[in-house]
Amino acid sequence: MKICEICGLPKDLCVCEEIAREVQKVKVYTVRRRFGKLMTIVEGIDEHDIDIRELTKTLKSNCACGGTSKKGQIELQGDHKRKVKEVLAGMGFSSDTIEIK
Repeated sequence: MKICEICGLPKDLCVCEEIAREVQKVKVYTVRRRFGKLMTIVEGIDEHDIDIRELTKTLKSNCACGGTSKKGQIELQGDHKRKVKEVLAGMGFSSDTIEIK
């Protein structure tokens, strides 16, 4: 059985990631890329506390779009600001700390 180095609990019962979600200050905004395409950018998520690849995979499936995670930020194809906020709030992120620009 693996034990978390931070909280000392077994990995099955570890609450470190849930606590980190409540504290994160997340920014969600759109930028216009080549050929006038919109990209939704999600930044402010600490890669060391939260598995950003798993979060990217969840956001991509819930928004039904393509995307990637680069340099500590998540890039989604299209304008999905409202949907991203709903999904993040459903995953345990505090709605007050999610800022939409």
